[in-house]
Amino acid sequence: MQEISVISMIFTSALVLICLFLVLAPFFTWSSYFSFAYKGQDSASNKEVLLSTLNELEFEYKMDKISHSDYKKLKKQYEEQVVSIIKEEKVVLSSQKVDKDLMAEIESEIEAAMKSYRKKKGEGK
Repeated sequence: MQEISVISMIFTSALVLICLFLVLAPFFTWSSYFSFAYKGQDSASNKEVLLSTLNELEFEYKMDKISHSDYKKLKKQYEEQVVSIIKEEKVVLSSQKVDKDLMAEIESEIEAAMKSYRKKKGEGK
């Protein structure tokens, strides 16, 4: 029999430790489970994700996939996050100077476009 050299033992133990690290590392990243907002996402996309999550949550509750207590707890949690995002947006909007006449003109143009779209949609039936 050949003797096992020290170098081969070190190499084998290093290889085993690397494999163990790669297999077990995903189980110890708890921060990804607790933080909802990812870096690089803006508040509008976070709000959209939260609102769609609320819709899915309500759908699952109506399908009896989750209990009433879980539904209430999760709904409250997501609604609080949406409210905080909306408050942040209001603070940002209030700090910006917006031309009121321009905003009124834009809103009236949007309403006119929606009315014409509804008329076209009604004529196509």
